[in-house]
Amino acid sequence: MKKILSILTVLMFSLNAFAQKHYESDAAHSRIGFSIIHMGINDISGNFDKSNVMIDGDINALQNAKINFNAETASINTQVEKRDEHLRNADFFDAATYPKIAFSSTSIKPTKKNYYEMKGNLLMHGVTKPVTLVLVYRGSSKNMSGKTVHGLQVLGTLKRSDFGIGGKFPEAVLSDNVRIKGDFEITEK
Repeated sequence: MKKILSILTVLMFSLNAFAQKHYESDAAHSRIGFSIIHMGINDISGNFDKSNVMIDGDINALQNAKINFNAETASINTQVEKRDEHLRNADFFDAATYPKIAFSSTSIKPTKKNYYEMKGNLLMHGVTKPVTLVLVYRGSSKNMSGKTVHGLQVLGTLKRSDFGIGGKFPEAVLSDNVRIKGDFEITEK
């Protein structure tokens, strides 16, 4: 009996050692932002006030991890309420019909130290398209509670026309290319 208990104990510790880790972003220290060129002369930027990132896997082996992030379209914020209301309506994000933007990674490949090519599927405005983004691991630190916090950055460029957003507005008014930048502090849950 003692031998069986010893074997079970070793097995349990072994399984825990291989258990998949789960990380989530800290909303107070994370954001998904964007910028677009207006009238060919000026960058207009904003972000989604409600967004999150989840990682399943080892933060030290991101190439083996699964990364998901989403944003609530109604939380779009460009610091101009009238413009934000317009972006929420059917001309752009149609937040009432399409409340979420969601990304799910399909592959993550290292390109150089702390940099990765991250491919995945992006769902936006009812359209799912494959996209390629740059993922940057920015390091780790201890927060005020003594918990380890990791920094991630996601960069990329999307075409709004690929997702049927702002079709009434030609490139002379709004660039088709939209630059994306996400900054996230994540902790293990």
